[in-house]
Amino acid sequence: MNAIAVFCGASVGNNVTHQETARDLGRVIAQRGLTLVYGGGNVGLMGILADSALEAGGEVIGVIPKFLAEREVAHTKLTQTHFVKTMHERKALMADLSDGFVALPGGFGTLDEFCEILTWAQLSLHNKPIGILNGQGYFDSLLDFFDHAVQEGFLTESLRALILEAPTPEKIIELITSHQTHRVR
Repeated sequence: MNAIAVFCGASVGNNVTHQETARDLGRVIAQRGLTLVYGGGNVGLMGILADSALEAGGEVIGVIPKFLAEREVAHTKLTQTHFVKTMHERKALMADLSDGFVALPGGFGTLDEFCEILTWAQLSLHNKPIGILNGQGYFDSLLDFFDHAVQEGFLTESLRALILEAPTPEKIIELITSHQTHRVR
């Protein structure tokens, strides 16, 4: 495994612990010799994550649509930046550049990216590990929803099992890097 894509908020949120978690995740990714692939922003948890990975000596690849870069939210000190035209291109390139995926707290964009990568796994478009860093129980309600979808017959147990969960950066990276990928049937 060489690169981890992280989906997270362009806001820092109201809980300072999420900022600390983003900082720790960036550091852990760099210390493990992995490349961070993320949305290319210098704001919110995205900026904290990237800065932390860079400060720890890691390589950081940003993928950002030109229209967002023009709003001056693009990080200017990354190892590499890919400017794309659309959000769809952003997600596709992030997926191509990455060997695994982790979601940190965020809003609609984070949820969109995370669910799309899950859907691509469901459709056997990739077999890369997908995880949620569930610090402070941020994703408890979402995980409860996925469990409910299994109970209601809209997800299978094998699809639900695609989501690796951990409360700390160290544990989620351990799960992602050691995960044996498999195709969902």
